[in-house]
Amino acid sequence: MRTQDEAAIVACIPSLRRYARGLVSDATRADDLVQDTLERAWSRFGMWQRRGDMRAWMFGIMHNRFIDGVRAGRSRPEDSVGDELPEIPQRATQADRIEVRDLDRVLQRLPPEQRETLLLVAVEQMSYLEAAAIMGVPVGTVMSRLARARERLRAELQGGAPAAQPAVTLRQVK
Repeated sequence: MRTQDEAAIVACIPSLRRYARGLVSDATRADDLVQDTLERAWSRFGMWQRRGDMRAWMFGIMHNRFIDGVRAGRSRPEDSVGDELPEIPQRATQADRIEVRDLDRVLQRLPPEQRETLLLVAVEQMSYLEAAAIMGVPVGTVMSRLARARERLRAELQGGAPAAQPAVTLRQVK
């Protein structure tokens, strides 16, 4: 491995940590997810296609590790999620901390596929195409998940339930 490649992996760590915190909402579990991702990337570095984007490759590894964890978690009782305030040293006011805590709790209530889509596109500023490649889904699926996640997030932050689709009543025409 070249020094340049090592530097590229290290440069991904802040983004990976931010994404992991958004996915699992627990600092310890997020650090474990980042560690697992880095170990897997390091041990499988020879599999990386140099023509591809290393950041997208690393996020793809994290996505797969997260999904594996979600699947494994279905067979055991749910862990308490979203009970801790995130560490945010730059945001000093009490109101800011409450807003961040509320946002984090709402994020954790989103289905995992919507949460990871929202984090990749809105927080990590990846294109729909990059997010689709990372998650292994079509671009249209990314767009649909993102729209549903944004709607649910908006509704829950405003204190209501997500808007249900209006019932379509058909009338019989003779």
